[in-house]
Amino acid sequence: MTEKEFLECLKQRAETLAKIRAAAHAIHASVNQTYDKKHPYGYHLDMVADGVRRFGHDVCANERDVLPLMFGAYYHDSIEDARLTYNDVRKEALQYMDESQALMAAEIVYALTNDKGRNRAERAGENYYKGIRETPYAPLVKLADRLANMTYSFTHSNEANAHMKSVYREELPHFLKAIQAEGNDLSRSLPPDMLRTIKEL
Repeated sequence: MTEKEFLECLKQRAETLAKIRAAAHAIHASVNQTYDKKHPYGYHLDMVADGVRRFGHDVCANERDVLPLMFGAYYHDSIEDARLTYNDVRKEALQYMDESQALMAAEIVYALTNDKGRNRAERAGENYYKGIRETPYAPLVKLADRLANMTYSFTHSNEANAHMKSVYREELPHFLKAIQAEGNDLSRSLPPDMLRTIKEL
């Protein structure tokens, strides 16, 4: 899609997207989750969704995928952090879209849910990245998630952010390789401008 077409699709669905956003914010608020111990977790969800809005036109294959893609951005942490199950996510998505779209949305969220593990490396191992590479739009949403976290860590000064800044910088080459799918499936590709932005950061 062109950027203009993508933005028009978002505009046409603004009311539905506002409901999805509000529901995602409420779900994370219900478990008292915060971001950097001082922001409601919706702060992070909005950053991820903004990244998808900014770069999604480069990989969005068609108009029907816009709602599942944006839902995936807002709900990407809902299984991992807000105690929802995969079926919960599908039911949530069905409030806003049809069955096939809801399935796509739930698959994005599931793909971005960390595996069980004792540390960061175990939770985000090869199986985790394989699931991202194989799921339409999961690479884009994961990259938007990382861009949001990096942008925040690189612009806010405290001990945790300084540590994560170092972690993100060290991980970046492996991370980008791990989420880069092979083949020509547009929906599993990464926007070139987004890649440039994260490398510049």
